[in-house]
Amino acid sequence: MRILCLSYEYPPVGGGGSPICKGLAESLVALGHEVDVVTSAMPDLPRRDTVGGVRIYRVRCVRRRRHMANTFELGTTLLPSYRQALQLWRQRRHDLIHCHFILPSGVVARWLGRVTGVPYVLTAHGSDVPGYNPDRFHLAHRLVRPMWRRIVSQAKAITAPSRFLASLIQKQLDVPIHIIPNGLTIPPPSNGPRCNRILLASRLFERKGVQDFLRAMQGVDTQGWQIVVAGDGPYRPALERLAAELGVPTQFLNFVPRDRLAQLYRSSKIFVFPSHRENFPVVLLEAMAAGCAVVACSAAGSGEVIGQSTIRVDAGDIQTMRQALVQLMGDDRQIARLGQQAYERVQRFAWPKVADQFDNLFRRCINGRLSEEACAPAEDEQRAVPL
Repeated sequence: MRILCLSYEYPPVGGGGSPICKGLAESLVALGHEVDVVTSAMPDLPRRDTVGGVRIYRVRCVRRRRHMANTFELGTTLLPSYRQALQLWRQRRHDLIHCHFILPSGVVARWLGRVTGVPYVLTAHGSDVPGYNPDRFHLAHRLVRPMWRRIVSQAKAITAPSRFLASLIQKQLDVPIHIIPNGLTIPPPSNGPRCNRILLASRLFERKGVQDFLRAMQGVDTQGWQIVVAGDGPYRPALERLAAELGVPTQFLNFVPRDRLAQLYRSSKIFVFPSHRENFPVVLLEAMAAGCAVVACSAAGSGEVIGQSTIRVDAGDIQTMRQALVQLMGDDRQIARLGQQAYERVQRFAWPKVADQFDNLFRRCINGRLSEEACAPAEDEQRAVPL
């Protein structure tokens, strides 16, 4: 199968959805498929590259930061991506277009599908769905809602990593959604030494709940412990002020490269994920795969990742979060037990298993045997859904 992948972000550019694009593309190559990726360029990256068997084509656009782009910058990817993708299709006659992110990449997928007749499959990641991330894209989503609906309605198939995100799409358009979780390359068990560190890794927006974690740590005896927040975002200055006001000694690391973040996971005892709303968080998968003891909010999306393998608290429940953290800080045996449970849980999200599901879906799209059943929204978005 020849697959043309469209994604405005692809490593080393991008945030949470970017490594998912890479992991899936390389896993599809491992299954014997040909994969071409059209994505955004930056000045220090080669315009043409082959990594993990995936052919990468980076197009010129306006982008100032590797880990984040604004609405204007996203718009500058459209025409260059379309021209590059059409040129590739004329050379290779791809069987399928796989588009990561309904917006902006879905615009290109729809244009290309209309010109070539090739079916396109959409994979939603979160902020490309209206209502998921109103603190960044509320106005933009209102302006492009008619286009968004056309892109979704004309897709051959749509995938979402969680029932929460599927239900959010279906609230706006009654279309079938195929639930396929995000994947991960599972490392060997981490048996190295861990330091007394509580780690939080996230983009820094208010909905990520970092302020709840800082308030939970107020008054806690942190002598001998490090509190580390890895990540950047517009909410960072407010969080730094809050940590100082609360007297919580916190190290803010800004944006952390993936290799450095992997080292932090492996050497930390506790990972905290207090987000109020997620689709299927990659950093949570990575921390679990590294064997961290995890304290996480059982909020929409996150609950489907963690199952019963972590300490679960309700979003915004500062008192319960404080109790959980204080208990863990004094109990290395519980830390080890929870780390093992998390590692066992994450095995079900290994890339070979996830790629098989995409492979099956793509074949049915091409062969015209795609079932039309819609995914029912989760009955209780706060409850973990077995996968």
